[in-house]
Amino acid sequence: MEYGAALALALAGDVTRGQALADDLEKRFPMDTLVRFNFLPTLHAQIALDRNNSSKAIEFLQTAAPYELGNVGNVVALYPIYVRGQAYLAAHQGGKAVAEFQKIPDHRGVVINEPIGALAHLGLARAYALQDNTAKSRAAYQNFLTLWKDADPDIPVYLTAKSEFAKLP
Repeated sequence: MEYGAALALALAGDVTRGQALADDLEKRFPMDTLVRFNFLPTLHAQIALDRNNSSKAIEFLQTAAPYELGNVGNVVALYPIYVRGQAYLAAHQGGKAVAEFQKIPDHRGVVINEPIGALAHLGLARAYALQDNTAKSRAAYQNFLTLWKDADPDIPVYLTAKSEFAKLP
């Protein structure tokens, strides 16, 4: 539960509270494989992204790579992959971002109903746009918008995606 809260805070840009929870996890569970090789690298990477340091985020996530496709039960899954995709977007490395985000729809059974299942399509759309692949970007935006068609129309990520999609050539 604490990891979920820390991740939510970090994803929302609350670095101070996200870091405090990450520090607590690190202190209380120094030998826990899931904490050391999935939770903490993901939290540290997201906090690095919040601080506009995509290269540090990518570096943090190297330790998660061998474990990131494992099923972690009721705990959020594939977030190291999602955050790495975001880091590659921030670093303007569209091809690498595509490779990361594509792992999420390729492993839908692990993601189940996590928000990144839909958000990966938005990541793909943005990554393809970085590569100037308008056709694939357009298709990925359409996939995301279709998945979120019944969402609250005022959700910022939905509004941003619609705006980005409308600006495609």
